[in-house]
Amino acid sequence: MIIWLIALGILVGVGLWFMSGYNDLVHKKALVDEAWSGIDVQLKRRYDLIPNLVATVKQYSIHEKGVLEEVTRLRSVAMGSVDVTDKSTAEAGLTKALKTLFAVAENYPQLKANENFLGLQKELSALEHEVQLARRYYNGTARNYNIAVVSFPSNLIARMTNFCKAAYFEITSPDERNAPRVTF
Repeated sequence: MIIWLIALGILVGVGLWFMSGYNDLVHKKALVDEAWSGIDVQLKRRYDLIPNLVATVKQYSIHEKGVLEEVTRLRSVAMGSVDVTDKSTAEAGLTKALKTLFAVAENYPQLKANENFLGLQKELSALEHEVQLARRYYNGTARNYNIAVVSFPSNLIARMTNFCKAAYFEITSPDERNAPRVTF
């Protein structure tokens, strides 16, 4: 009888450990999903702002059609990306195209003085900051989740219940990784 009680106690203990570990993984996965949703919201705001920016620049810079088309194309690609890796790559391309757009705008003094353009530029700059914060939060939650997925003993539960590591939202372009060169 005592052996059965000990076995039952061990079984209940293992069950409670499994349930606690599973719930911890579920909680961490939910935080990753919430963080991804935060990035998605900020990027949606960015995508909504880009057509206004392109339309404003288009009024002043008829000769820059290729740059405007590239920004529009990359916006569509970024909006169509679903998983973290594809979205990260698409966003890197879109960010580079927007930098080119702002560089082109430097050649048009009337555009640089336009209140609408300045407002859109300021709003986009603020959005870029918000996106950066959302990416940082996402990567932090992904890191905590990934640690739980690979560390012992929670990795046993993760394998049994098909929890997989989350991808980081990171820079994919080698150009963005390099520090800019400043010459005087």
